[in-house]
Amino acid sequence: MNANKRADQRGDQDRAGRTLAEKVEWLIQHMWPADASPPKTNADAAAAITAATGEELSSTAIWKLRTGRGDNPTLKTLTALARFFGVPVGFFGEGEEAESLGDQAALLVMLREKGVTRAALRSLGDLSSEGRQMITDMIESVARMERQRAE
Repeated sequence: MNANKRADQRGDQDRAGRTLAEKVEWLIQHMWPADASPPKTNADAAAAITAATGEELSSTAIWKLRTGRGDNPTLKTLTALARFFGVPVGFFGEGEEAESLGDQAALLVMLREKGVTRAALRSLGDLSSEGRQMITDMIESVARMERQRAE
């Protein structure tokens, strides 16, 4: 597999999408709560969200949101989705703020999937600005080296 194809595949995981349908699908694929069984159907997703939030969602509503056929949900629906997935309601909006919230959510997913612990993050926060810059430089250097190796 070439480096561009890998980058494209990572991009799907590293960003939360631009349309409402892409955002909802991304949340279901990457931010499904660990304490809820992963959904096999839209009915499973609707039942889990309804049970956790008390907001009645149907399998049809989830299907419409996931496919882009329902691109104007109520604020109650967006609030239920936001609560269930642990994102701000602004995540579903448009513009720079929504994009920033999407980037933050994608970063959380990446950290969780790569096994970065809370303790490691706290330690990073305790470093001086020079220490954090050194860590950043090391990460960028290793990433460059691995990209070159993959080409």
